[in-house]
Amino acid sequence: MVLDSGRRPFRPPSPPRLGVFGPDLPGRRRRRRSPPPKGECPPAPYDGHPPPTPSLSPSLSLESDSSSSLAPPAHTAPRGWMRRSESSCAVNRREPRGRLLRSASSLPHLARDKGGKGRRSPCLLVALRPTNLEQEKASFFRSSFAYNPQFQYEEPLPTAVLDKYREASGQFLPQALRIMHAVLDRYGTYEDFEAINGGKLLSKGQIWSVIRKYLQKEGCSGEVVVQLTEDLLSQAVMMVENSRPTLAINLSGARQNWLEGMLRHEIGTHYIRGVNNARQPWHTPEGRQQFGLQAANPTEEGLASIHSVLFRKQPFLWRAALLYYTVYQAGHLSFVELFQQLEPFVRDANVRWEYCVRAKRGQADTSGPGCFSKDQVYLDGILRILRHRQTIDFHLLAALGKVSYEDVERLKDLGALEKARIPHFMLDLERYMQQLDHIVATNRLDEEELEQMLPD
Repeated sequence: MVLDSGRRPFRPPSPPRLGVFGPDLPGRRRRRRSPPPKGECPPAPYDGHPPPTPSLSPSLSLESDSSSSLAPPAHTAPRGWMRRSESSCAVNRREPRGRLLRSASSLPHLARDKGGKGRRSPCLLVALRPTNLEQEKASFFRSSFAYNPQFQYEEPLPTAVLDKYREASGQFLPQALRIMHAVLDRYGTYEDFEAINGGKLLSKGQIWSVIRKYLQKEGCSGEVVVQLTEDLLSQAVMMVENSRPTLAINLSGARQNWLEGMLRHEIGTHYIRGVNNARQPWHTPEGRQQFGLQAANPTEEGLASIHSVLFRKQPFLWRAALLYYTVYQAGHLSFVELFQQLEPFVRDANVRWEYCVRAKRGQADTSGPGCFSKDQVYLDGILRILRHRQTIDFHLLAALGKVSYEDVERLKDLGALEKARIPHFMLDLERYMQQLDHIVATNRLDEEELEQMLPD
């Protein structure tokens, strides 16, 4: 499919109609099938492409077990097929069924070969997670927040990566502060804002209902494993587990008005762009180099973060702003000083501890200045996309896969677009653009200021 040089947005083919058990595919008669035994998934061949929407979606397990899941057929995903969001993670621990969940200071697990060949080093933020985190937290709280934690790490710290993220940026510090003060000026505290706007916490049954409806909207029922747990430090984490796309959701953070935003972030953005990316000629590292692609971030996380708040009545970009501000301050303060600096914005001491750990991860002695600046990517990406929103073709940005918005125009005639998926909430482009304008206004972002900071 070749697109002309006009401004008409890319329009994907209409998705198949969703029936009760999944999409109705032309020319195929539906027949009854016995469901697989509980806890098992029928094997399916893998042809090198992302899994198509199945004709039958697996039954939903609503067990009380925190690891109950929406289990799709077991596909063998190619290397780099889909990468999880780095925006939220869980604590490293083994579930009774052997599922690995990760903490706010970790990236997804990368499986190691049992044999000697192809053995991979542990993923970056697993290596950066202190092994004595709970002990140091106890010491910190016992000291009435006056003790600078001394963190220990199981693996040698990746020096090259630490050097890359050693310096914090202050470029968007005024915008971060403006966003946070917009919330505090209106609600007094973030906790009050969350209670008023987030809605009630949902039960497991209610969460499953929202997930089912959302997967049907995106036409991907049965493709994503979903786990419910109480052990995540943040809202959700998307990862590849046992060669299948897996989304873990924190039960304690699933609020009535915000859960669908999390699904737009993880599935509607990261998963769908990952599926589209697998069909592109640049889906491998070698391909990206051949086509001269820029890094997917900050576009990837910026776009996902925008989608998290897209249809909120009050779409404040609080989390991205607070992460940016915390990292900047960590680059100039000790752990104790950073903890004190965040008090006007985060009243809950446990939540404040988590933000400080994220910003100080990788350090052994936290008594001096130092940060891990990766978390600044969210606000950075958000502001760049909002600044250029009038010239970005958002349908192409989704269809081309894991690409930067800056590469879209030159790649539009080179991509494989015939079977591209577009998130359902992006199909009405006029409404989508109106929501972006609403986000800009709500967060007190100055258009002229952004133009000066981020010129064409």
